[in-house]
Amino acid sequence: MIKEIFEHRSIRKYLDKEIPKAILDEILLAAIRASNTGNMQIYSIVVTTKKEIKEAMAPAHFNQPMVIQAPVILTFCADFNRFNKWCYLRNAEPGYDNFLSFLTAAVDAVIAAQNACLAAESNGLGICYLGTAIYNPDKIIEILDLPKGVVPITAVTIGYPAEIPSLTDRLPVDAVVHYEKYKDFSTEDIDRIYADKEAREDSKQFIKENNKQTLAQVFTDVRYSKVNNEHFSKVLFDVLKKQGFLD
Repeated sequence: MIKEIFEHRSIRKYLDKEIPKAILDEILLAAIRASNTGNMQIYSIVVTTKKEIKEAMAPAHFNQPMVIQAPVILTFCADFNRFNKWCYLRNAEPGYDNFLSFLTAAVDAVIAAQNACLAAESNGLGICYLGTAIYNPDKIIEILDLPKGVVPITAVTIGYPAEIPSLTDRLPVDAVVHYEKYKDFSTEDIDRIYADKEAREDSKQFIKENNKQTLAQVFTDVRYSKVNNEHFSKVLFDVLKKQGFLD
């Protein structure tokens, strides 16, 4: 799957073509073979194919057209509901009503999601992660009937690509890889690391469209603003309390 890793693209337009059951089953099996904490598999995957459910979920995902267009949406959830019930039925007292347990389950869910994505791409399918799952978890919980102990972490659209976009740029290796110990960045390092990204024509277009002076301002003021981060943080923490992960 090295080829799929290096040629990954986020696909946001899909053909009107169903995914064969055998391929979807293989994708799901690949997901559950993922590494996880203590082999507890404290995550669940909700498979959505019905149009009416996708339409109900669309607003929670900011009405991105691919949510309805894609033949399959997989919603990956941190899930202690199942494991807790098993513990109670086996005379064991679970102690997973805390933030560490949520974070552990969330990490496991994301690892499973990446396995599913690699399996999908190796079968000629396209995928796109929906980070909006943790922006509006309360709405998704209601739509998918998620019980206490279950929180959506990410969702993935899957289908046959209707377009093949160019590869997305990535920072150079030394921007993210540190050997032996973390090496902090000097001003010169930052300038060098971000030089290519800032020089791209699409980056210049983002700056112009958003009436900003720098690409960084597009991120801090428009795409991921402090106001929005604080708002969605509150939504998520309220959900964690309701779902039993925080006092």
